[in-house]
Amino acid sequence: MATVLLVEDDEFVRSAIIRDLTGRSHAVRSAGRALDALREIAHFAPDVVILDLGLPDLDGAEALKMLRAISDVPVIVATARDDEAEIVRLLRDGADDYLVKPFSGDHLNARLEAVLRRARPGSATAVLRVGGLTVDSDRREAGLDGVPLDLTRREFDLLAYLCARPGSVVSRKELLAEVWRQSYGDDQTIDVHLSWLRRKLGESASQPRYLHTVRGVGVRLSPPPAGPE
Repeated sequence: MATVLLVEDDEFVRSAIIRDLTGRSHAVRSAGRALDALREIAHFAPDVVILDLGLPDLDGAEALKMLRAISDVPVIVATARDDEAEIVRLLRDGADDYLVKPFSGDHLNARLEAVLRRARPGSATAVLRVGGLTVDSDRREAGLDGVPLDLTRREFDLLAYLCARPGSVVSRKELLAEVWRQSYGDDQTIDVHLSWLRRKLGESASQPRYLHTVRGVGVRLSPPPAGPE
């Protein structure tokens, strides 16, 4: 069971989704306006947010940016606009997944469960170590040379996935499927997150220490060589 905040201004749609989710044993709170949703998130800390883009007081994309400024709660965007460029932009702005209207209760619940699986700690308790990098999936904490890394949830998931496969070349398609849980998408989404992650690791694509791009294939996480470079 999860605590779900449903942000939807259409009363008929909102009631139908609430009935379906409560029938699946989720606890549901709801809001019809973006500002009300932000107050809900600040005071009640839901496990996941389902955010409709067509809100009366604020554009959903702007609401997403404001939400990300106060919380890293998983967000599933619901949109009637099946436009790939817009979906990529929303994912870059902090959405974890998306649904194109109309959608079924089964489809929504499957996306909901997938997002919650990624957000909640797994069963493994071991701390991953690659060179000076440490990743604790249970605590969702990462560090470099003993210094904590301030990562977004997506950056952490990306780093944890690569750290679990040190020395292996991981394709963008695999990252999209396993970290983003999408069967298709724009490679630029992954490249942007890799760029942000590199910056926080104190490196760049042209001068990598841990994250090495394999042109035309993907990315490999490997520890820097011992001793002077």
